[in-house]
Amino acid sequence: MGLTQKRIEKLNTPGRYSDGHQLYLQVQSRTNKSWLFRYTIGGRERFMGLGPLHTIGLEEARERARQARKTLLDGADPLAVRAAQAAQRALEAARTITFEAAAKTYYESHEASWKNAKHRQQFLNTLKTYVFPKIGKLPVADIDTGLVLKCVEPIWHDKTETANRTRGRIEAVLDWATVRNYRKGDNPARWRGHLSEVLPARGKIQKTNHHPALPIDEVPAFMTALREQQGVAARALEFTILTAARTAETVGARWSEIDFSNATWTIPAGRMKASKEHRVPLSKPVLHVLRDVLREKNNPFVFIGPYKAGLSNMAMAATLQRMDRSDITVHSIRSTFRTWAGERTAHPVHVIEQALAHSIGTKVERAYARGDLFTKRARLMGDWAKYCYSKPIEAGAKIVSIRGRK
Repeated sequence: MGLTQKRIEKLNTPGRYSDGHQLYLQVQSRTNKSWLFRYTIGGRERFMGLGPLHTIGLEEARERARQARKTLLDGADPLAVRAAQAAQRALEAARTITFEAAAKTYYESHEASWKNAKHRQQFLNTLKTYVFPKIGKLPVADIDTGLVLKCVEPIWHDKTETANRTRGRIEAVLDWATVRNYRKGDNPARWRGHLSEVLPARGKIQKTNHHPALPIDEVPAFMTALREQQGVAARALEFTILTAARTAETVGARWSEIDFSNATWTIPAGRMKASKEHRVPLSKPVLHVLRDVLREKNNPFVFIGPYKAGLSNMAMAATLQRMDRSDITVHSIRSTFRTWAGERTAHPVHVIEQALAHSIGTKVERAYARGDLFTKRARLMGDWAKYCYSKPIEAGAKIVSIRGRK
């Protein structure tokens, strides 16, 4: 061997000094010395840096040179091999993403497709509450069944619905991570054939609580009482009941969607649960409600909240509270309409379901059913309005307009 530690310390003149076996010490100054491996491949001379002297000592430099010679002996270029190894490490580093980062990226890429604002809010909230504190900082590639159970099992019996929604959100994030090549293998959060073997089914531990609905026979009296209520929320609730609409469809209603001349409310696909445009026939009582609503200039919303935007989702529920009807919900009145139409009328089921904007039949059947049964639905909604107001208003009953609203 040509070099010793003492000699290396004395080498300060710039140049390359051989240690033998293709290893050189390159000296640029007294404080700048590094190791080089010199080799020839394909008739071309190449130098590969092995590290600075202040970090790589003589013995380690010799070992690195020996590994480079073995690479050459195997028929590979040491520089090309090192570049490939560096690229692989960079790729692995790029693929290292925490569960929390994966969940937030998944949320950002899907948020726009979720029409339900409550669903958008709950997606991250449940993960922040039950998942991120336990596995949020772990690489998404390392999430296994035990870690998923660590998040959902503690709340599975007491908060079954929340636990299942949380499990589903973990599953969605892990599926996304797999497609993005951040992880491999089966999804440890899947239910069927996996967690179903560990956790009891929801139906065995959770009672199904349907929203309490307004009894059919109470509808006329309820509508009479509702007409006596002041405020835009009361008119919005009346409108919702008469059209059998969903809350989100009503609070987002815009004047541009209302066609008074054809008695039609056209809800665009972007605001419908099924992402399909829905035409609603407007009965005469609905048109009266709309004409009673104060239309504000330059405000597109039909039912305006306190901040000049659409009503909040809770405004109509608050009206029910003021009427001492906390025993029912706004959405459940759609069930009342469905029960009335099915039990008290002869209107066909498919017409009733279309009025509720429900998907009817198989995909193939829906593909051939191009019409929306508008004329038949108009008769149905007219009958519903007549029933809603079938109870005579008692003498002296006060019907309050909202035109005086400031």
